[in-house]
Amino acid sequence: MAGLTLTTFDWVPELPRGLVRDLRVRWALEEAGLPYRVASVPFGDRKPEHFAHQPFGQVPWLTDGDLSIFESGAILLHLGQLSAALMPTDPRGRSKAMEWVFAALNSVEMASLPWSMFKFTGEPASKFLDEFLKIRLKHLEAVLAGREWLAGSFSVADILMADVLRPVDRFDGLAGHPACRDYVARATARPAFVKAHADQMAHFAAADSRAG
Repeated sequence: MAGLTLTTFDWVPELPRGLVRDLRVRWALEEAGLPYRVASVPFGDRKPEHFAHQPFGQVPWLTDGDLSIFESGAILLHLGQLSAALMPTDPRGRSKAMEWVFAALNSVEMASLPWSMFKFTGEPASKFLDEFLKIRLKHLEAVLAGREWLAGSFSVADILMADVLRPVDRFDGLAGHPACRDYVARATARPAFVKAHADQMAHFAAADSRAG
């Protein structure tokens, strides 16, 4: 590990603050106690160098020495190799954590993200999206009703799943799913999340101050 640098936007509008996906990486780094620095790229004028690191012009990406890794799931799996605080050390536990990493991103976020985007814009989600999300939450509720964390101990899978569920919870979409709601509350009460969230908010607030 030759030095970790997390790159995010220099500024974003008010609405997505606290939900930009560099939060997932900040959270993991804080859980693991890994030293890192934060770098910024322009939100409004995305340069070729940005696309060289992140082909879709998004954030975050992580550099670790001569490695450059984009997509929050890939970054968290990389960090899981660096710290037992983020990934079980036994083969069965690691396999279980990786299963739930992909479940969070492929099975749950594909339902939660479009539903949440409608809520953010103030437009009602379609009946299809409502039902799609409810089906995913119904199955997740059954899992979370019987366990504290997805892979036994807290892991990158919980960082991703809790963050995927946070926007749904923001719009009371977990009201009928108490195990999911309690899971999000449990995860976001962790000191590492609290610090990561505060740091992201401060990062964007500092950009407001510079502009003012």
